[in-house]
Amino acid sequence: MSKVKLTINGTQVSGREGMTILEVAQENGIDIPTLCYSPDLRPIGACRICVVEVEGSRLLVGSCHTPIAPEMVIQTHSPRVLEARKVILELLFGSHCGSCMLCNKANVCNLRSIAADLEVGLPRFQLRKRFHPIEDVSPYVQRDLTKCVLCWRCIRACQEIAKQSVYATGYRGFDSKVIVDCDVPLDKEVCRDCGICITYCPTGALTRPTKLGKEKPGKSLVITK
Repeated sequence: MSKVKLTINGTQVSGREGMTILEVAQENGIDIPTLCYSPDLRPIGACRICVVEVEGSRLLVGSCHTPIAPEMVIQTHSPRVLEARKVILELLFGSHCGSCMLCNKANVCNLRSIAADLEVGLPRFQLRKRFHPIEDVSPYVQRDLTKCVLCWRCIRACQEIAKQSVYATGYRGFDSKVIVDCDVPLDKEVCRDCGICITYCPTGALTRPTKLGKEKPGKSLVITK
């Protein structure tokens, strides 16, 4: 496979033909934040957190699905890129109703981790919130779609890794959500020994059911001003 030479953040690097910008950046120790991306799943560029600036392109491009090209010049942390990522995060938080202090995944939440790295706090945008009742019908998976950021990782993990089709996309626009069958609560026996969707969920939208009063595992979440 032929080598492709390109420049990232002023440094000339090389990658293999067919690699994406994100893959080359990671191979060279350059950290680009991702939310919907996973190396185990087909990239779809849904969240746009991984956008970068490519010389000659009018728009920022998603690094997770954009293939490299010879002599490509890329900036992964330019002011324009950082501002775009912050705005995207603020928009996600604007309609995100999760409470970090009460969330079981607060210490391992990808969304919160990226926000901390980019120093994003309370969003400037006042958006309509997404409220969904907690689904605790299944003894294997508890769903809290109020915390869902529509990255579709659960859908892809279920289809591509578990080879099941438990989840799907339903509705449009602001009303879009991850659904089961014709939008019914999740209660499928096929989920008994799986849990792959919980592993790939970047927030606290999917968790293992726990009994009331049971102590949460892991370190306590500390939030400072």
